[in-house]
Amino acid sequence: NKRGKMKGTTCKQAIAEWEKNTGQKREEATVVKLYAQLPPIEKMDPEELNQLKSCEHLSLGTNAIDRMAALSLKNLKILSLGRNQIKRIMGLEEVGATLEQLWLSYNLIDKLDGLVPCVKLSVLYIGNNKVKSWDEVAKLGQLGTLKDVLLLGNPVYGDMDKKAVKPYVIRKVPQLEILDGQTVTDVIKKQAEELGDTFQQKFLVYFYPHFFKKK
Repeated sequence: NKRGKMKGTTCKQAIAEWEKNTGQKREEATVVKLYAQLPPIEKMDPEELNQLKSCEHLSLGTNAIDRMAALSLKNLKILSLGRNQIKRIMGLEEVGATLEQLWLSYNLIDKLDGLVPCVKLSVLYIGNNKVKSWDEVAKLGQLGTLKDVLLLGNPVYGDMDKKAVKPYVIRKVPQLEILDGQTVTDVIKKQAEELGDTFQQKFLVYFYPHFFKKK
């Protein structure tokens, strides 16, 4: 099958084609959309992508990228990499200073490391990945600026429905205002607090029963 052996589109080719189609210059454009290339982009090429000096919103979604490459785009606010084959969040050390939104839904990510450099990150879309541990979800609690997270479609939710799982997430990531596309209400925040007390009490009763024996 010759089609199966086709080489992926390179970033160099994609940017050249984008310039031709839009009439914009790579070093001046603030929004650059390189998503859904045919054949798909397989590698992020920093040498080519870093020429997008004015870019604030870079879209590379719906390709076949398996690895996030380190970019040094000084104005980047939105990085869209949804529907690829990415396994790990990485390479955000330089763009972390300006990045506000990171779209990574429909990938193969199981760990939520690599986000600490993102000191302005307010939106993280990471639905339909492979996150299965609540310890990973808890790492998002370290990101003080994070307000809007999409987690739906990850194994960590198990069989719980979207509504029932909310307090569990908010217990781990209390700063969120929007979760899975819906506002985090005061009721959910209260449920999260109560959930914490219940967990703590159960934990203490189980491991330190002598403190709870009636005198």
